[in-house]
Amino acid sequence: MNWIYKIGDSKTFIYKVEAKDTASFASGEVHPVYATFAIARDAEWCSRLFVLDMKDENEEGIGTFVEIKHHAPAFVGEEVIFESTIDELSHNAINCSVKASVGNRIVATGRTRQKVLLKTKLAQHFEAIRNLKTH
Repeated sequence: MNWIYKIGDSKTFIYKVEAKDTASFASGEVHPVYATFAIARDAEWCSRLFVLDMKDENEEGIGTFVEIKHHAPAFVGEEVIFESTIDELSHNAINCSVKASVGNRIVATGRTRQKVLLKTKLAQHFEAIRNLKTH
């Protein structure tokens, strides 16, 4: 991994909320606003932008933690600005704080963690889990 970033560095990602991002479950739509789980997906993506720049060809990032506190709604058609800031770098892990906002309205805050592993090690780990037998 090429450690080209340091604590305090930020990445920004802008996402336009779509109907597919609303709070909907098997029972139907709950609210016609940006769902917490969709915010978590996009917050993780914003943090992953660091990994894409830093990982080597034989490495891949994997999300290990997402925490989202949903503060206010974002509506279909609104552009949500995500800002991910590195809080901690340790060995192969990148911890970030994330803020999502529409204008001055803070939609969500949270934290994420990405780890960078060798692709071969990750594949071996997945295979070992697939081969576990339950009793």
